[in-house]
Amino acid sequence: MGPVETVLTWSIPGGVLAVVAVGAVELLRQKRRRRAGTPLTGTFVNEVTAMFYGTKRMELDHRESMSMMRAEDADGAPPRTTVDLERGIVVLRPDAPGRPD
Repeated sequence: MGPVETVLTWSIPGGVLAVVAVGAVELLRQKRRRRAGTPLTGTFVNEVTAMFYGTKRMELDHRESMSMMRAEDADGAPPRTTVDLERGIVVLRPDAPGRPD
């Protein structure tokens, strides 16, 4: 077996081992720091999966578009502030004690 065959034979198992190693390093770093966002290994696995499954690409695009949308106030909850521009009145309601944000 020549060097080219050896490299081709170990390319997939080596890639899997590299992803596992990077994932382990990311887990150790994440425990030390509270970092938000998708880990590198998660992004890699999602993109490789999206190459083979079109529905995964649609899911990733939808997730990205939803993360860009503006967050609205809780549905059904009364607004904490109201502004009436015609009468020039602003109503501020303080948070009730024990009520979560």
